[in-house]
Amino acid sequence: MSYLERFRVKPGAVVRLKDIDPAFTDHYESHEAAREETEHYQKRLRDLQELLYAEQRRSLLICVQAMDTGGKDGTINHVLGVMNPQRCRVARFREPSAEEAAHDFLWRAHRVAPVKGEVVVFNRSHYEDILIVRVHNLVPKSVWSRRYDQINGFEHFLADNNTQILKFYLHISKEEQLARFKERLDNPAKQ
Repeated sequence: MSYLERFRVKPGAVVRLKDIDPAFTDHYESHEAAREETEHYQKRLRDLQELLYAEQRRSLLICVQAMDTGGKDGTINHVLGVMNPQRCRVARFREPSAEEAAHDFLWRAHRVAPVKGEVVVFNRSHYEDILIVRVHNLVPKSVWSRRYDQINGFEHFLADNNTQILKFYLHISKEEQLARFKERLDNPAKQ
């Protein structure tokens, strides 16, 4: 079974993270054991990025979500560090600035969406504007519940304009998250 088949979530599917093993490593026991295959796909990624840029007809948006300490920064560095930085950039989504808050919630996502020939990674994403406001009760349900359809409309608009969207959720266990928080506390550079 391919990774795509194993991990792709089809539209409308129900996902239960408790049913997914966050320690899954496939047939590799270490990063070193996977090095040859990793290098093969890194080269393939660079080649495809070059074609994307040369064609100037489409773009790629990669959305990376995870819990705190889930490995977003490390994954982005590791995977996209092989790409040409002139044609690839990362957009981070944190608490909205005063300017961002003065616009509709998708404005900040749309203004950093990729141009033709470009790869953009959303470190966190426009989904934060449902998740965070819902968890912290920042806006009423009547506001955040409409955002699902608005996000779907935004993504359809991007796709209609030749932006391929890939979404990744990096899943770690609560135990691993706790260990990573402890590591951050023990390392002054990460505080």
